[in-house]
Amino acid sequence: MSIKHWPANERPREKLLGQGCQHLSDAELLAVLVGSGCRGKDAIALGRELLQGAGGLRALLAGQTPWPSVPGLGPAKQARLMASLELARRALGEELQQRTTLSNPADSGRFLRARLGHLPYEVFACLYLDNRHRVLAFEELFRGTIDGANIYPREVVRACLSHNANAVIFAHNHPSGVAEPSQADRHVTGLLKQALDLVGVRVLDHLIIGEGQPTSMASLGLL
Repeated sequence: MSIKHWPANERPREKLLGQGCQHLSDAELLAVLVGSGCRGKDAIALGRELLQGAGGLRALLAGQTPWPSVPGLGPAKQARLMASLELARRALGEELQQRTTLSNPADSGRFLRARLGHLPYEVFACLYLDNRHRVLAFEELFRGTIDGANIYPREVVRACLSHNANAVIFAHNHPSGVAEPSQADRHVTGLLKQALDLVGVRVLDHLIIGEGQPTSMASLGLL
C-alpha cells in the first residue's frame, strides 16, 4: 500500500510536522528527503535499503555508496540528500561563529566532526581564532596521511598570519574511525606548535575525528 494511503500519523512527513524530527527513524527521515519510492517500493523501504547498502547513515550521506546502482535513487534524490547534509554543516558553522568564545573542546568538536568525520580520506584542517577565542574562519589545508611529508609548517604559519589569528585549533580525521593520536600526529603537532610559537600564535588543541566523540590532544596533555 502506498504511503499516501497510510494513517496520517504514520506518514513520515505528517509525523515530522506533527511530532518533530526526533520522533522519526533514520529511514523515515530519508523517506521525507527522497519524497517517493519506485516500482512498488515505498519511500521508507527505499530509505532502509539505502542505509543497509551504504553501511549506515554517515556513509550514505557522505556519498560513499555507488549511487547509480541503488534502484530508486537518481541524480535528483542524490543531490537532495547531499544538499541536506551541507545545510546541516553550514548551520553548525554559523552556530560556532556566533558563540562569544570557545571555552572547551566540545564547543568546536561537534562542528569539526560534522565537517570531517564523514570523509573517506584524511584531511588536516585549522580553526582560526582571535585573541578572545572567537572563530575567524575554518579551512582545510592538506589532504592525505598525517606525516612529515604531507603537513608543511611554513604553510600553516602563513595561513594563520593571513587570517590574523591569535590562536588556532588543529583537526584531522581518521577514516578508520579510531580517534587515537598516532606517533606521527604527536610529532607533527609538536613541529607546528614550535613554528607558531615563533610568530605568537597559540595552539589551543588538536582534535582527532573518528567514530564517536573527537579526541582532544590538549585534554590528554599532549600539547
